[in-house]
Amino acid sequence: MGDLTSALTAIDNWPGAAAAAVVSPAGVLATHGDIDRSYALASVTKPLAALAALVAVEEGALTLDDPADELVVPGATVRHLLAHASGFAPERRLRSFPPAVRRVYSNVGIERMGELVSAAVEMPFSVYFTEALCTPLDLSATSLNGLPSRDGRSSVRDLARVVAEILSPSGLLHPSTLADARTVQYPGLRGVLPGFGSQEHNDWGLGFEIRAAKHPHWTGASNSPDTFGHFGQSGTMFWIDPSAQLGLVALSTEPFGEWATIEWPALSDSVLAAA
Repeated sequence: MGDLTSALTAIDNWPGAAAAAVVSPAGVLATHGDIDRSYALASVTKPLAALAALVAVEEGALTLDDPADELVVPGATVRHLLAHASGFAPERRLRSFPPAVRRVYSNVGIERMGELVSAAVEMPFSVYFTEALCTPLDLSATSLNGLPSRDGRSSVRDLARVVAEILSPSGLLHPSTLADARTVQYPGLRGVLPGFGSQEHNDWGLGFEIRAAKHPHWTGASNSPDTFGHFGQSGTMFWIDPSAQLGLVALSTEPFGEWATIEWPALSDSVLAAA
């Protein structure tokens, strides 16, 4: 544990304020910084929103095979939306490709997913987000006040609880659902990983980005190809490495930039080496 805590002190050299935690199936192994501080999550909101949507699926409110938007992206489903394979353009409600032809990272697609869940459960998505995710996991610092693609806030402590739940499910979602979420959906799709360029195989699960063979990447060289997680333009990230049975959460006030492309992989490798 001492080595892990020492590895996390690297965040003291990051621009802006930051906090971090290392998580195992048994819970938090080490922390550094103010883990109760609230951070704007930006796109780290997406996997949290996806977890809430999967709760709605398990409750029977909708299915992953339900149509996404037959007028704009005919043939696309909720599964396509969660996997960024619906064909929606990144920021406009337009069709850029047929479904499952290209991995287009789409804020609009995640927002459409939120609309579909909201209609199915008959309440605003932000309210359902709290009821389906925050309340069961006791996420006291986590909220969604706006779009499910980018407007969440949380703390390192709360995200560590989410990571621990995924590593060792206690009932939020069935293990088979979580396994589906971290499995590549529509393998072999090319696409652009924001901030890291074009990828021949831009693999994605249901709300989670999957490392696979991507290069360059924001996780470490030591992370297994099965590593999955997300990062946000607000300087936030988390990953879960099933092979190492370990997770890392690191939140910052400094927006994503060149610093993150250097510091995040270095921290990831240090944590894995210390573990």
